[in-house]
Amino acid sequence: VQLQASGGGLVQAGGSVRLSCAASGRTFTSFNMGWFRQAPGKEREFVGTISRNGGITYYADSVKGRFTISRDNAKNTVYLQMNSLKPEDTATYYCAAAAVSGLVVVVTGTGQYNYWGQGTQVTVSS
Repeated sequence: VQLQASGGGLVQAGGSVRLSCAASGRTFTSFNMGWFRQAPGKEREFVGTISRNGGITYYADSVKGRFTISRDNAKNTVYLQMNSLKPEDTATYYCAAAAVSGLVVVVTGTGQYNYWGQGTQVTVSS
């Protein structure tokens, strides 16, 4: 599956940004989808994930209550709504797809994801 992330940019602290990730090539509903981020000099970290039918989401503690993941399976697209942004949210954000079995609904490890998008930069100014 090919993933194309978009929507990043420069935003002031306290502001909002919505990222999109469009998928193509394989059945979108076969995949749990996730968002990760990587700041300069740091390892890639988990942000959040959403189950194949969109019914279950799970977030890193650092973004819980501020970020929301959703998906539109008819459009083969997953979204990351980011509110109350902080300078420490500055990073390149990546979407990813995980092909998991029917019993798995939460996928948090980078190694569990099979496909990755190219990343989109989000910069939060103070």
